[in-house]
Amino acid sequence: MSGNQALNVNNGIGGFPSLAITNHGSDWYFTVCAIMALTTLIIMGMSFGRPRSHRLFHYITAAITMVAAIAYFSMGANLGQVPILVEFPRPGSSAVGAAGTREIFYVRYIDWFVTTPLLLLDLLLTAGMPVPTIMITILADEIMIVTGLVGALTRTSYKWGYWTFGMLAFLYVVYSLVFVGRNHARALGPESSRCFNMCGVLTIFVWFLYPIAWGLSEGGNVIHPDSEAIFYGILDIIAKPVFGFLLLSGHRNIEPAMLGLNIRDPEAGVGHTGVNNGVNNGANNGTHEKRGFFGRNRNNAAGTATNGTTAANTTV
Repeated sequence: MSGNQALNVNNGIGGFPSLAITNHGSDWYFTVCAIMALTTLIIMGMSFGRPRSHRLFHYITAAITMVAAIAYFSMGANLGQVPILVEFPRPGSSAVGAAGTREIFYVRYIDWFVTTPLLLLDLLLTAGMPVPTIMITILADEIMIVTGLVGALTRTSYKWGYWTFGMLAFLYVVYSLVFVGRNHARALGPESSRCFNMCGVLTIFVWFLYPIAWGLSEGGNVIHPDSEAIFYGILDIIAKPVFGFLLLSGHRNIEPAMLGLNIRDPEAGVGHTGVNNGVNNGANNGTHEKRGFFGRNRNNAAGTATNGTTAANTTV
């Protein structure tokens, strides 16, 4: 036997939906898997050319594409799916016919539950956003993904209620990026602002297409699962590998300390700040060092020290 035998080998695992991907859909899923895996290797290779203190965004972005590669491998193998009764059978449709059940890939939502917060973390750290804003934005994103999954697994019209909840959460994410994030990025300087705006616009544009894809596939049962695979696959390629390379390109001239990130390089033996701020190690100039979360640098004017200043340095 030659060629892609995944559908034959895994036939019946997860159920027998009357509307499922064909070998064409499986081949496409494996193709996207290869793109995601290759992107991961390239990004990790790029990270070796940077100091350890400058690899945070490489690691986050590589994690995004690696998780996506695993998810697409699962979907190409026709695993991580379950048959769900469709709300709209559409017997007159040439695409979906009179299918009673449709194949729903829950593994896709597991992928998004892991990768979309990481993608937002890439963006929000680029803008130097404060930790509370990062946390609430990521929470809204998780709500969006979970409601999308529950809606996809719901047969009745109540699925559109979950779609609405997900859209409300998505609109908050858009608000956080467009209004809050852009202002923070602008305050950090032209390099951060340019990188954030470029990647933010791409993300918002692509993410607005996902609810449409959901409505045509899991929601409305309008397009065939093979077409669903192509639609989501193209969106994911743009939202992950293309986004990742744009982000890392924009970070070439951005020092972590510019974003409030003070990341220690263990091989250097000292914290790498990239900024000559005149603050030594606290013991020499009487400054008080305070360690916190996400490597944020903060100054506390109320603190007292030998030189009358207090610096708060946070280490990742």
